[in-house]
Amino acid sequence: MKFPVLLLLLLQCNTSSAFITKLSSPTTSSALSASGGKLSVRPIGIGSAAPQTLITNSDLESVHDTTDEWIRTRTGIQSRRVLVHDGTRKVIDATAKEEDEKSGEKEVPETLRTLGIEAAQHALTMSGVDPSSIDVVICATSSPDDLFGDAPSIAHAVGCDSSKVVAFDLTAACSGFLFGIVTAGQYLNNGSKNKNALVIGADALTRWVDWDDRNSCILFGDGAGAMVLTSDGGEDAKEEDGFGILGYAMHSNGGGYDDLKCIYRGEPKKITTPGDGTIVQDGSYDLMSMNGRKVYSFATREVPAVLEEALEQAGMTVDQVDHLLLHQANIRIMEVVAERLGMPMEKVITNLYKYGNTSAASIPLALDEAVRTGRVKKGDVIACAGFGAGLSWGAAILRWG
Repeated sequence: MKFPVLLLLLLQCNTSSAFITKLSSPTTSSALSASGGKLSVRPIGIGSAAPQTLITNSDLESVHDTTDEWIRTRTGIQSRRVLVHDGTRKVIDATAKEEDEKSGEKEVPETLRTLGIEAAQHALTMSGVDPSSIDVVICATSSPDDLFGDAPSIAHAVGCDSSKVVAFDLTAACSGFLFGIVTAGQYLNNGSKNKNALVIGADALTRWVDWDDRNSCILFGDGAGAMVLTSDGGEDAKEEDGFGILGYAMHSNGGGYDDLKCIYRGEPKKITTPGDGTIVQDGSYDLMSMNGRKVYSFATREVPAVLEEALEQAGMTVDQVDHLLLHQANIRIMEVVAERLGMPMEKVITNLYKYGNTSAASIPLALDEAVRTGRVKKGDVIACAGFGAGLSWGAAILRWG
């Protein structure tokens, strides 16, 4: 979790939640942590979007010494969606004039930003919240189209009111969406008149995948998901209905930085200055590197613990949870976490097999499908957990609707 996000949470903390921070040595189990209880926000809309290009395990067999069976049994993944160089898709332009014949529909390049826009539009439609009523937009991503952030342009594209909305990106890798909804919850609970938040999780990590490495290229896919949260309980809402985030816990530990990273690598470039000249950097990022065994060990150790911590903050037990929704990284991790919590796999929400590891998009992608198919119903309690580079990890207990 980046320091500015922690600072934002600290400044916005109020009496509705207990907020604890701990600073310690990078070698300890948790260099930075935050946890709290109920937040008076409700998740009322969910949406998602995925690239149109599909790569199956069979496709990868043609370029690598691997098989569909080998990939499925070790990861649970059968296919993944990827952004391609010349991809396009049709989107609704909320900024278009009403007299336009196709109501603002236009064909645009298929990018992470346009996926984020589409996911946000679906979430807003489900929620019934007018885009002009959104007070904050958070885009959780590690791979924005624009280095300076995609959230402001997404907010504009979906029709948010530029005179009032605050929009910014948040980087916390695969934990990003979970960190984003907690940050949004704190923002809406800071005693102001802010009522509605739009949180987007979007990543295109296939941009940084080593496609020559069969152990890593099989894992990742691209996608976007979005959630609308509101602090407006409605006229007939009971007090307990207003709590959509029942408890949460978030952690990061830079001691595991080398286990999963994507590092900037600059090439020297000489520019003309007085004297001998100045050497600056001109470059991009390396491909992702990951120590799979260490990441697996980290996830299976910390995720059950952080879920139990969030449940404790919520004053709940595992038996009161209707669904377990984990970052969609690997089916084996999900199985171990569920087993250690004493939860049957029937309660685990997953669509990993269709999309692969979509980083910050994975939780809303899976939740969107579960809500739209009727698996998740209003009032259901969902235990969510994310984990990833940083290292970062966290959990939130949500009541849907």
